[in-house]
Amino acid sequence: MKKNLIFTALVMALSLPALGQAKNLLSVHILNQQTGKPASGVEVTLEQKQSDGWKKLNAATTDQEGRIPALWPAQPAAAGDYRVVFQTGKYFSAQHMESFFPEIPVEFHITNTGEHYHVPLLLSQYGYSTYRGS
Repeated sequence: MKKNLIFTALVMALSLPALGQAKNLLSVHILNQQTGKPASGVEVTLEQKQSDGWKKLNAATTDQEGRIPALWPAQPAAAGDYRVVFQTGKYFSAQHMESFFPEIPVEFHITNTGEHYHVPLLLSQYGYSTYRGS
């Protein structure tokens, strides 16, 4: 009985930090329209618009599901203009395929830092589309 209580207390203590973690402000997802499969291994950069240009905030690479679930860096969020830059030329080059777009910058405006922002990209060698996802 005592062992069960200790085990239960340990499990609860280890899961408390996970319960208190907030969802990351920004995520991305890339689907290769030509194959119908996720685009894994794509480098993505997050930048913030400054008066003198763009400031890099973070970078990551899509996982096997074509996702980066947490692209926002470990810093407080602020309303403003941002962009994610998808390095699509490198992605297609690694697959020995041509692409018209060496990179795809997607600019967006964050107004409410309490919301989650998701930027999906539907990709092909010669075209793409995006929208604000959920």
